[in-house]
Amino acid sequence: MTYRLGVDVGGTFTDVVLYDSDAQRVWLAKTPSTPLDQSVGVIDGIRLAAERATVALPDLDAILHGTTVATNAVLERRGALCGLIVTQGFRHILHLAEAWTPGPLFGFMVYEKPEPLTDTRYVREVPERTGADGSIIEPLDEEAVRAAVEELVADGVEALTVCLLNAHANGRHERVIAEIAASVAPAVPISISSEILPEFREYERTVTTLMNAYVAPALEKYLTNVRDGLAAAHVRAPIQVVRSDGGLMSLEAACKNPVQTVLSGPAGGVSGASFVASHAGFDRILTFDMGGTSTDVAVCVSGRPEITRETNVGDFPVRAPAVDVASIGAGGGSIAYVAEATGALRVGPESAGALPGPACYGRGGTGATVTDANVVLGHLPPRLLGGEFELDVEAAEAAVARVAADRGAGVEETARAIVDMVDEAMLGALRVVTVQRGRVPSEFALVAFGGAGGLHANALACILGSYPVIVPEESGVLSALGFISSEIKNEFSQTFVRSIATTTPDAVREPFEVLTARARDWLDAESVDIGDQDIRFMLDMRYSRQGYEIPIELDGIELAALDLAALERRFGDAHSRLYGFVLDGGAEIVNLRVVAIGRVPLPELEARPEGGKDPSSAQTGTQRVWTPEGSLDVATYARAALEPGMTIDGYAIVEQYDATTVVLPGHDAVVDRWLNLLIRPAETSR
Repeated sequence: MTYRLGVDVGGTFTDVVLYDSDAQRVWLAKTPSTPLDQSVGVIDGIRLAAERATVALPDLDAILHGTTVATNAVLERRGALCGLIVTQGFRHILHLAEAWTPGPLFGFMVYEKPEPLTDTRYVREVPERTGADGSIIEPLDEEAVRAAVEELVADGVEALTVCLLNAHANGRHERVIAEIAASVAPAVPISISSEILPEFREYERTVTTLMNAYVAPALEKYLTNVRDGLAAAHVRAPIQVVRSDGGLMSLEAACKNPVQTVLSGPAGGVSGASFVASHAGFDRILTFDMGGTSTDVAVCVSGRPEITRETNVGDFPVRAPAVDVASIGAGGGSIAYVAEATGALRVGPESAGALPGPACYGRGGTGATVTDANVVLGHLPPRLLGGEFELDVEAAEAAVARVAADRGAGVEETARAIVDMVDEAMLGALRVVTVQRGRVPSEFALVAFGGAGGLHANALACILGSYPVIVPEESGVLSALGFISSEIKNEFSQTFVRSIATTTPDAVREPFEVLTARARDWLDAESVDIGDQDIRFMLDMRYSRQGYEIPIELDGIELAALDLAALERRFGDAHSRLYGFVLDGGAEIVNLRVVAIGRVPLPELEARPEGGKDPSSAQTGTQRVWTPEGSLDVATYARAALEPGMTIDGYAIVEQYDATTVVLPGHDAVVDRWLNLLIRPAETSR
């Protein structure tokens, strides 16, 4: 038996999926998150999943963990006190930033520039200079370095960051500084930009490297707590951490490069949704992950999530590969209120979180949340987790009633308004990844997951035209399932600014060979067998003097027989799709990147034979649901009792252990061969 276990820590619940690859069985567990120490909730969830599967903890083979510790450290400003060493004359690089202010009109006048991750008093300059071509213009003053490190240590810094001008072209001086710092303060962790991000653009390289140092102590402490807690329970399985791009890396690699985990949690859901949808025959999907505190949406084309090279964590740009996710502060725990100044209803971004949680959880919460509104409307029956968790309907009604009194409306009308408002916020996020990027939403299926995804997906699809709505069998814990299907992954890059017209194929291949060797060494260190290793080649390209690049992927055969003219045409085609025009000449390569991949055993989704359409054997009763036209008795169904081929007519509510799905009037939900619910307008599904 081979047991792989995925763990996803959310703001409200910690989700665990245990997969037996031999028997192709899956067990689910959902436990309340523990914000004061997330490792407690993780270990509780692992124990619960193992108990349900009757698997001894020492028999687990791999633990795959997505975490938001690094993200929260940045957003809540709870990171380490960092010292920064820069080239002489660049002390204020964090304040100069990108010379960007929001617009249009008077946006710059009211813009409050965010405070950097470290204060200027913890920044030290050292005499040195490296040219853009990597040549040493001024040697490093090692005595000045030693003095700077000693001063920073005396000031109490908890981590050190080094980012020198043009270190992406030659990191020799940064490595010398790291050696000196290790001799002066061996207990202080150090991050150098030539290792974390060896690419041009000084500000982004500095911020990314600084963020790596800023979150390192918090992530290392958390992962150490998880490792020690599991060791105390006699768990011998190695822990692998999910990266922002959906790949996996070892616990040791995560502690060394924690900036690669800042979007770890959302990446798992996108990977899981893509995996499930591909099996069901849909390779163009929008992913819709609605949890307790936030909603994440993304696009997958040809069965693969779209990857971005630059994202934002809070107010700061991060240059690290990540699944291209748009996130908003709207979830099941988002609190509704009436704004004093305008009297208008508002929902979020403040969330009730796991503690105290929505009012209906009965843990002392009093704010009216989206979850409470769904309870009042009847969309969320008063039982969760297979009956293990009873909701307090009266508390939900009382919470919504307070908001209703503030706006002078009825309780049910206010609940409907809360749900409509959060739906509109989520539509905005979906438009960002579709309409604003030249995509037509109706050309995509919508995959709904997360604890609250199935409650709202049908309503969103009605507006977007994104059918079918796919609700996977394990929709409430799909992020954790996505971790199980994730590959081991890392990326190695080098700035290489060359015009297509002046460079040669050999000049391009040579640095790729160096990067490939580094990638192979890393895969070996991650214990990936040579037969499971895969290497992909990427070139970031642009027209001369453009500020943004487009990635172009090559396989090994294309690189070996590199045709620069064909490469330029491919770039032109990509540029035309994105921006609608192509220039005659002027294309250039900016960065070379090698993606190292270690393949892992993927879960096998068993296709089951279809039976009859009648779902009456799965019906559990009815639920009173409020509508503007009056209250209705809506049929409820047990998801676990549904079989392939069954067709549920809307209005209907489908209950399962980890989520609830609403099928609206005028729609049908068909159970496919992989036990997904496929929701379409009734006239198109028959």
